[in-house]
Amino acid sequence: YDRSSIELGDVTPHNIKQLKKLNTVVFPVSYNDKFYVDVLEAGELAKLAYYNDIVVGAVCCRIDTTDNQRRLYIMTLGCLSPYRRLGIGTVMFEHILNYAEKDGNFDSIFLHVQINNDGAIEFYKKFGFEIVDTKKQYYKRIEPADAHVLQKALRR
Repeated sequence: YDRSSIELGDVTPHNIKQLKKLNTVVFPVSYNDKFYVDVLEAGELAKLAYYNDIVVGAVCCRIDTTDNQRRLYIMTLGCLSPYRRLGIGTVMFEHILNYAEKDGNFDSIFLHVQINNDGAIEFYKKFGFEIVDTKKQYYKRIEPADAHVLQKALRR
C-alpha cells in the first residue's frame, strides 16, 4: 500500500465533530462529552488519520498511572471498514509507539478489546501485544460484554 496517501492530523475544536462521527460509526461503545474534552487536551496522543485527505480513522490515548506503573492506554484506535488493511491502523499505532519510546518512561501500552473482535486482537498481536487478562462484563449494553486486556511491555 501507499504510505504517502496516509497522514495524521491534530484533533482541534474545528474537527472534533468528525472524530465523534467516526467513533460512532466504528465502535459499538459511545463515548461521553468528557472523553472529547480530554481528547482536545491530549496533544500527540490524539490524532485523526486522513487517507487522500478524507478522515478515515483516529487514535485516542491517555496516560494511566495505576498500580505504580506508568502506562499508555489506548482508548480508541479505529478506522472505517472500507479503509481497513491499507496500513492506516499501523501508521496510527506506530505514531503512539514512537511517542512512548521517545518519552522513555512507560512500562507498557495496553487496551481493552471485545473478546469476539478477532481482527483487532490479530492486529495488536502483530505488534507484540499479549492477552494478559479478561474482564467479565467490562462493557455495558453490548454483547459480548467481556473484554480482553492486551498489553505490550516496553523496555525501560
